[in-house]
Amino acid sequence: MHIEDWPSTIGDALAVQERLREQVDLTDDGPELPPTVTGLDVAYDSVYDDADGIAAAVVTLETAGLTVVEERTYRAKAVFPYEPGLFAFRELPPLLTALERLDRAPDVLVCDGHGLAHPRRFGLACHLGVLTGLPAFGVGKTRFVGSHDAPAASRGSSAPLVDAGEEVGAVLRTQDGVKPVYVSAGHRIGLAHACRLTLALTPRYRLPETTRQADRLSRAALR
Repeated sequence: MHIEDWPSTIGDALAVQERLREQVDLTDDGPELPPTVTGLDVAYDSVYDDADGIAAAVVTLETAGLTVVEERTYRAKAVFPYEPGLFAFRELPPLLTALERLDRAPDVLVCDGHGLAHPRRFGLACHLGVLTGLPAFGVGKTRFVGSHDAPAASRGSSAPLVDAGEEVGAVLRTQDGVKPVYVSAGHRIGLAHACRLTLALTPRYRLPETTRQADRLSRAALR
């Protein structure tokens, strides 16, 4: 999907989600520990507004050691209005451009957001995975849909995130006694694998190092 074909209305965006979600493939055939992981995040110039500027950042890390291999940014204006459940249509255009600037193709994409844990089972991680063809999953800071029991307090504990009777993700404790994160598969990766990678990316902090680095880079790009 090219930017000139990008939906401009809520109705058009919903139709795109409906069409593309049929292409989501959760077959998990990648390596248990891929050589690299690429985190993605965006920062906004101000409070959400149709005319806001967006700084997109992508950061590739070595999975072993979590050292930065490559990073790219791209600044643009939002081309879609603020609408819950349709954030991908604001954030994907600059994110895709930043991804295209990488010299090395990502092995796995880690989104600051959700995949199947979305009202229409097509969050940012699903959308990004389908458009790029790359394995992708989401790690959200907060719950968007569903309900869950509290996971145990120890690192690695998890509980199913359930929406309308369907398990759409996992509530994962990445550090002892800290608030959990919300992991959901996006494309070409299973939920259990996504949770294992999330733990590999959180040796010290609540959020994956991919998200922390991409957040830092996107904020710096606004300055």
